[in-house]
Amino acid sequence: MATCSSDQLVKIWNLDEDGNWVLDSTLKSPSGAVWKVTWAHPEFGQIIATCSFDRSATIYEDCISDKGHGMKRSWIKRCPLVDARSSVTDVKFAPKSMGLVLAVCCADGLVRLYEAYDIMNLSQWASVHDINTRLPCCSCISWNPSPSRFSAPLIAVGSDDGCLGGSSSSSSGNSNTATAISTASSSASVGTAARVTLFAYSDNARRWEQVESLLTIIDRVHDIAFAPNPGRSYHVLAVASKDLKIIVLKPKPANADGSCGGFTLSNAGQFADHGSNVWRVAWNVTGTVVSASGDNGLVKIYKANYLDVWKCIGTLSSFGAVPHSISDRTDHDDQFSSQTGNGGLPLSKPPTTGTTASSGARYFKMSSINNPDTVVWH
Repeated sequence: MATCSSDQLVKIWNLDEDGNWVLDSTLKSPSGAVWKVTWAHPEFGQIIATCSFDRSATIYEDCISDKGHGMKRSWIKRCPLVDARSSVTDVKFAPKSMGLVLAVCCADGLVRLYEAYDIMNLSQWASVHDINTRLPCCSCISWNPSPSRFSAPLIAVGSDDGCLGGSSSSSSGNSNTATAISTASSSASVGTAARVTLFAYSDNARRWEQVESLLTIIDRVHDIAFAPNPGRSYHVLAVASKDLKIIVLKPKPANADGSCGGFTLSNAGQFADHGSNVWRVAWNVTGTVVSASGDNGLVKIYKANYLDVWKCIGTLSSFGAVPHSISDRTDHDDQFSSQTGNGGLPLSKPPTTGTTASSGARYFKMSSINNPDTVVWH
């Protein structure tokens, strides 16, 4: 496991036989906070990429060397990518079928793609594509992890720039009814712009072309993730913003030149039960379960039933799993807030008899955030 933080450190952890995480290596960025860290597919070896505030993305490789004192493992800095003119906000490796390709997302609205033609020489990375997203600020990117010969490679780009438009009205706790999402400008309020755009690679034009814009998402986008596709005829996209949105993308017929013809978009689920901003989303390996973390310190897990209706199936906190009898109720947020008295934070002291959950769980207040909007998240 790799972690990064604003103290300019990247730490690599190993899981030992006893189930404990042990610090293996510590890497220091030359200057600036490290925003994101990502792993390459293990087929290419133990490789990570980081991005930081100092306008650079850096490639590291785990190597075994012999310096006269026996064999020793160490992480070696292979290549800094310094083409960005502003802070690099996200990095993601492409699916292994596309080779060792890295997408670098910058705050200036550009997405740059780099490729290592020789995987045995990671000190040489070539810039292969520059994508102008026309967004004033790019905050996150996601590759479609399951490309096929029937679907062109896809990249989704999100923006958290505050000048794109105002916040939308508050969403209901669980909105599961699938509704069509119009990509016409009339669907968004006046003065707003798309915060999520989709790009597909055209073999004929040999470039990345914008195929869709989700104008209905007008809140700041903090994270975005395509679901792995084990055989569906459509794609699923999770968007973390003011709430969690699950978008279904059904491909339209291809254009006459064979390029991507766009997608029919529909909202499969929208959840505001965090009661706060959603910062990260992640899918399981089959693309059937998505987890989301929010400002309230909880990780919620969502899954669709056999009718393709998405619902929350579990809630995790730093204390472990929240009792299902609480997390599964529709009035969970109101009940949880009334029990905690601080927007979902645990009680300031151990509850007395009669105030515990039905399963015997107890909640304790550990800390509070006075100004959550000023906290830097990684």
